[in-house]
Amino acid sequence: MSDAALVRRCLAGDPAAARELVEQFQQDVYGLCARLLGHRQDAEDVAQEVFLRVFRSLRRWDAGRPLRPWVLGITVNRCRTALGRRAKGPELADYLHETADHRSGDDSAELTREIRGAVDGLRPDYQTVFVLFHEQGRSYEEIADVVARPVGTVKTWLHRARVEILDRLRSRGLVPDDPTNANTPAQPG
Repeated sequence: MSDAALVRRCLAGDPAAARELVEQFQQDVYGLCARLLGHRQDAEDVAQEVFLRVFRSLRRWDAGRPLRPWVLGITVNRCRTALGRRAKGPELADYLHETADHRSGDDSAELTREIRGAVDGLRPDYQTVFVLFHEQGRSYEEIADVVARPVGTVKTWLHRARVEILDRLRSRGLVPDDPTNANTPAQPG
């Protein structure tokens, strides 16, 4: 079924269509929320907010454009709002268990933690495009639709995110400096 037909059914009050819309996007929405927010309960709450916002805003969706980038755009905006609320208040005690040291003898686990930490430390725009591209496999064009920026901006942000992550890994001694190339990784094409 086309996006437009599904939206028309939702707007007509068809409960099966509403369920179908949620089922179609819930994995992407929750996955993006979990990655950007870093906390399961926050991700669940924000994912619910996303679908409430989607259903309230369906009449404004442009039927000439794909539905997925529009839904993911709402997701990114809701995550930004949640992060802004979190930044204004003190960290809650239930986040403390997530900061516990979970060291293992496996170097790849340490590298994975460092990469996640580096991604989490990126500015929100860079983090969003990095997660959408590398973790969710979205195309440049789809990401551009989600973040409402030109493809060139998305590529630049992605490049800068990679450079910042690489710099952090180098500063932590996890990636050796490359003496043959003082430049940063090549900009994606």
